[in-house]
Amino acid sequence: MADQTLLLPKDDYVEGCPGCEVDRRKQKQSGLPVKQVLTVWIVVLSTALTISSLFPFLYFMVRDFHIAKTEEDIGFYAGFIGCSFMLGRALTSVFWGAIADKYGRKPVIIISSAMVVVFNTLFGLSVNFWMAIITRFLLGSLNGVLGPIKAYACEMVREEHQSLGLSAVSTSWGIGLIIGPALGGFFAQPADKFPGIFAKDSFFGRFPYFLPCLIISVFAFFVTIGSFWLPETLHSHKSEQLSSQISFDSLECAYKGSHEKLDVPDGRAMASRKSLIKNWPLMSSIIVYCVFSLHDMAYTEIFSLWAESPRRLGGLGYSTQDVGTVLAISGFGLLVFQTSLYPIVEKFIGTIMIFRVAGVITIPLLTSYHYIAMLSGITLSILLNCASLLKNVLSISIVTGLFVLQNRAVDQDQRGAANGIAMTLMSLFKAMGPAGGGTIFSWAQKRLHADFLPGDLMVFFILNIIEAIGVLMTFKPFLAVE
Repeated sequence: MADQTLLLPKDDYVEGCPGCEVDRRKQKQSGLPVKQVLTVWIVVLSTALTISSLFPFLYFMVRDFHIAKTEEDIGFYAGFIGCSFMLGRALTSVFWGAIADKYGRKPVIIISSAMVVVFNTLFGLSVNFWMAIITRFLLGSLNGVLGPIKAYACEMVREEHQSLGLSAVSTSWGIGLIIGPALGGFFAQPADKFPGIFAKDSFFGRFPYFLPCLIISVFAFFVTIGSFWLPETLHSHKSEQLSSQISFDSLECAYKGSHEKLDVPDGRAMASRKSLIKNWPLMSSIIVYCVFSLHDMAYTEIFSLWAESPRRLGGLGYSTQDVGTVLAISGFGLLVFQTSLYPIVEKFIGTIMIFRVAGVITIPLLTSYHYIAMLSGITLSILLNCASLLKNVLSISIVTGLFVLQNRAVDQDQRGAANGIAMTLMSLFKAMGPAGGGTIFSWAQKRLHADFLPGDLMVFFILNIIEAIGVLMTFKPFLAVE
C-alpha cells in the first residue's frame, strides 16, 4: 500500500508547514536518527513509568487503607486500583487520537506529560481507597500520549528507520513498566527503609508512598518543559495530496463510499482508504495485541502480589525493596536485549515469528514460577531474576512486533486515529487485567488445599490459557498482514 510518509520532492514543500519542515529535514538525514529516537524514548518513558510503579507497594497501600477484612482480600481491592488507570485511558484514547490528527501530535504530548505531573503526585498523597482510584482514573483519562506517539515515531524518521522508531516506543514502554515498579519498590515506605533520613513523623513518614510518585513526577515535569521545543510532524496545509484532517466520523467509517483517487508524491494512484474498523490487517493486529496486553497487565500485578504475599499463602514473603531489585535487574537486561539483540533476531526470523516463539516459550516459563517459590536463599534469587528477565524480554518482543504491524496497516493521516483505537481496545483489556488478576489471586489464596491446581498453580494456569489464545490468534486466517 502507498504510504504518505514518503518524502516529498523539494518543490512540493509548503512554507510554514511544520510537517513539510520535518520532511525536509528527513530528506537530509544520514545514518541512524539517534536524536529523534531518543526524544521519542524519553517522552514515552515519562508516561510508562506511572503505569506499573504502584504494583510493588499496592499490597501494602491497600493494607494501610484498612478496607480489606482479611489478608486474602487485599488482592481483590488492589485489582480495582490497578485497573482504574487503564479504564480511564480506554474511555479517552480515541478522543486523544482524533485530537492528535486534527491539531497535532505536540499538543497531546505536552498536555499528557503535564497531567502526569499533577495526578501522579496526587496519587502518592492518597489517604483512602477512593482517592487512590479517582486519581489513577484521571491520570489515565487525561494522558493520551501512548497512541499518538507511535504515529509521531514513524513521522520523525525516514521510512527505512520506522521500525527503529517504533522499537523505541515499545522499548521505552517496556523499560518504564520495569523501572517504574523498581522505583516504587525501592522508594516506597522510606521511613522504614531509610530511618536515618526520613523520620516516622516526617511528611514522607505520614505519606509512605509519595516519594516514588514524586520522583516520577519530577521527571515528567522536565519532559513537559522540553516538549515545547519538539517539532510538529502533522502537515498544517490543506491539499489534495496531504490532508491531515480526520474527524470522529472516520473512526466509524473513514471515507465510506468514497471512490476518489488521491495523488501521492511519486505520482502513483492510491485506492480510496478503507474504514479503520474495516481494515482487517489493522484490526486483527490490534485484537491480538489486546489479548497479549491483558496477559501482561494481569501478570504485572500478580507478580508483585505473589512475591509480597507471606509464605503460608504460597508467596515469597518479599518486601517492596526485594521486588524492586528483581524488577530493576529485569529492566537493565531488557534494555540490553532491545538495543543489541532484538534487531538481529528480527532480521533472521522475522517480526511475526518472533512473537509466536515468544508466546510459546512464555507458557512453560510461567508454569515454573510455582516451583521456584519452593526454593530459598541464593538459589531462589538467581532463578527468580532469570525467570523475570526472560518473561519481560519475551513480552516486549511481542509488543514491538505488533506495533510494527499496526502502523504499517494505515497511512500517515490515519495513524493517530488508528493508534487511538488500539489504545482504547488495549486499555479496556488492560483494565480487566489487574481487576481480574487481583480477584483470581485472592480466590486462589483461599483454595491452597484444593485437589485441582491449588493456590498459585491456578493463577499461572489461567495466565497460560490467555497466552495460548494469543499465540493461536497470530496464525492465519485470523491475523492478516498486508
